[in-house]
Amino acid sequence: MRPTWDEYFMEVARAVAKRATCDRGMSGCVIAKDKQILVTGYVGSPKGLPHCDEVGHQMKTVIHEDGTKTQHCTRTTHAEQNAICQAAKRGVPIDGATVYCKMTPCATCAKMIINAGIVRVVCEKKYHAGQESEEMFATAGVKFEAINDEVEKYEKQ
Repeated sequence: MRPTWDEYFMEVARAVAKRATCDRGMSGCVIAKDKQILVTGYVGSPKGLPHCDEVGHQMKTVIHEDGTKTQHCTRTTHAEQNAICQAAKRGVPIDGATVYCKMTPCATCAKMIINAGIVRVVCEKKYHAGQESEEMFATAGVKFEAINDEVEKYEKQ
């Protein structure tokens, strides 16, 4: 059976994720518009810097407003950030586009998506800490869709 456009772009995002160099997220991203792929991105360290799969994770502890603590690998750039950077680097306009990604983008990625003029975010599942992003998207008028209500959680948070 022929996939819908959303299914097609999500499958491409899954293939892009296979290039990720941090095994915690293994996320890929596709930015598309008018049924065309504009750019892709995957989780990986900035150009010229070591990758997690070479030197290990660079873990940082985040203390949240409610006092809870979570662990995050900060060695890499997120898939959505890399895709937006690729668009800027290549001069590809992404205003009015749709982002396809593994899970709800983090708050930083959400801000970049909003400021880039992206109008729709489609993710495979929700992120355990994605509520802030979903609220930002709603306030900014960015349509947010999760294909399923499954929540992505990391073993070591």
